[in-house]
Amino acid sequence: MSWRLRVRHSTGFAYGEPVTSSYNEARLTPRSDARQNVIVNRVETLPSTRSYRYTDYWGTAVTAFDLHAPHEELEVAGLSVVETELGDEPDPGEQLEFETLASEEVIDRFDELLVATGYVPRSRALTSQAKRITKGLGPEEAVLEVCEYVNSELEYVPGITGVHSSALDSWNARKGVCQDYAHVTLAMLRGLGIPCRYVSGYLHPKKNAKIGVTVEGQSHAWIEAWTGAWWGYDPTNNVPINEQHVSVGIGRDYADVPPLKGIYTGGGATDLDVVVEITRLA
Repeated sequence: MSWRLRVRHSTGFAYGEPVTSSYNEARLTPRSDARQNVIVNRVETLPSTRSYRYTDYWGTAVTAFDLHAPHEELEVAGLSVVETELGDEPDPGEQLEFETLASEEVIDRFDELLVATGYVPRSRALTSQAKRITKGLGPEEAVLEVCEYVNSELEYVPGITGVHSSALDSWNARKGVCQDYAHVTLAMLRGLGIPCRYVSGYLHPKKNAKIGVTVEGQSHAWIEAWTGAWWGYDPTNNVPINEQHVSVGIGRDYADVPPLKGIYTGGGATDLDVVVEITRLA
């Protein structure tokens, strides 16, 4: 059964003194793919400015804008209405063996999703543990086993890690948030030679959400693995991707999909406020 969700993501900045110019990119537009259909999307700023859209290297929609009038506050809001469905389960007929994943053809095709990154560094400890818990399993079963293991080993504790924390930081602490669960999972899967990518988006927190009720939503992150075809799984909640998930960006790690990034000249930001509201419409 499909859901129709309205998502509003608002980010507000206040500056210590007027900012004279800023250049920004917002990744607030949900993906249109086989699992979800975007009905409405707009990204607005206050002060208002002209913007243009493009699709980045990884296939994520980006709204770019710049401001050149002095301003002491900036608000960026994305509003979307999206129809979502259950994620595709892996097709047994498409599942490959580890020998095929280790072929030159596959490694060359997915090289960028197998190598280490700043957030997902290579780790002998994580790779060894991944190999231990997945011994004798095929790639699909290995993905599920790793996700379940990460879910059981990490404790969800906000504030222990930060936006710049790597998979090793959260693994050493055995604590973190959804970004950390995704990064640790990616590190283990890449250590096994399974191509995988980071997904950013939103999660409706209530499985039995009432229609028309607006709740505090969550920015969320999960992973997609390639075992012959792409499919997603949420290690933070240890569940397959379902109607509650709204995907926005994909990439190697968080660095490829931040909701908002930019540069500016002027006073430093003294306040930051982020609000995500999500409503099930149908």
